[in-house]
Amino acid sequence: MTTPPATSLDRAAFVVLAACLGVVQFNLLAAQVLFGVATILWLVVLVRSRQRPTVPAFAWPLALYALATAASAAVSLDPATSLVDCKQLVLFLMVPAVAHLCRGERAWTTLNVVIAFGAVGALLGVVQFSMLGYDHTENRPEGSLTLYMTYSGVIMLVLCSAAARLLFYKDQRIWPAIAIPALAVALAVTFTRNAWIGAFAGIGTLLAMRDRRLLLVLPLAAALFLVAAPDSLRARALSTFDASHPSNRDRVAMWTIGRRIVADHPLAGVGPDMVKHVYADYRPPVYVNPTNPHLHNVPMQIAAERGLPALAIWLWFVAAALRELWRQARQGPAKAVAAAGLAAVIAMLAAGMFEYNFGDSEFLMLLLGLMTLPFAATRGGSERPSGA
Repeated sequence: MTTPPATSLDRAAFVVLAACLGVVQFNLLAAQVLFGVATILWLVVLVRSRQRPTVPAFAWPLALYALATAASAAVSLDPATSLVDCKQLVLFLMVPAVAHLCRGERAWTTLNVVIAFGAVGALLGVVQFSMLGYDHTENRPEGSLTLYMTYSGVIMLVLCSAAARLLFYKDQRIWPAIAIPALAVALAVTFTRNAWIGAFAGIGTLLAMRDRRLLLVLPLAAALFLVAAPDSLRARALSTFDASHPSNRDRVAMWTIGRRIVADHPLAGVGPDMVKHVYADYRPPVYVNPTNPHLHNVPMQIAAERGLPALAIWLWFVAAALRELWRQARQGPAKAVAAAGLAAVIAMLAAGMFEYNFGDSEFLMLLLGLMTLPFAATRGGSERPSGA
């Protein structure tokens, strides 16, 4: 594979993009500005070098998913509202930008940047919980972000990345080992059960890949949590298994609503950002909240908003990503980077059964970056050894 030349403009674009993937864990607007600058610089680099962008295989179904979303918006119950919501599709450019700019050794640098920024964000959440009164479900740690759900999702992805860095790269293990406890505690004190489930799924996959005997760590960690955690966190964890809990009943109601919407609008859905507008029309007799912004389930939300064909394309995108990430995590050359991407996708899927995380801009930017870094790491001649 031909390696693009590392011009000063190319290096500047990389620095800005890596900074974006760190800053997105603290401020969306600043990250979007950095992403915009990096994208413009990247496009200028492409034009000057007269090279076509090289992308991973999963980029093609992702592009088709964008087209399916635009088609759904065009025939939406309110096209104007849905087309405005489509602005988020610009973030899909993260995939070709990372693939080109974070190649080779830069992929490792970017992963380290993500973990370092995440560790600082985790400490902020721990301080909020322990000292500033963010210690119950009505007031949860959110870092410097605007919503605890976004914060917990981002911390989940970084925790999986740090675990992959620790398990699959033999050198410089001290600092990710230091970051992991802070990330784990920060995630715990968010009270966010979907992110807990996602982290368990992602890290469990990593442990099984490294050595199946390491899976014993998970029940031990769960037992330690139940013994050592404050009563509020312990009660929150146990509520996961309580069918009568209001949030659990609300999830069941939302799944019923989603099925009803899909039954009425199977091909193109009701349109992006339209579920909240039709929510009341599809409520079952027994519900908790009279309305919700989304259905708290990624596949259900996609099917209801954009139709079953769009859902099929999205599942193709996920399957293609998992296949390639699994192969790279097993065979290298950058196993730790690939393992981080794989764990991030699995965590997204597990948590996404209970939260529409794929529609969260901060989460989406970081997820697409982590997914693409393994592909970028195989480009160029400066990859690090697998470290396995």
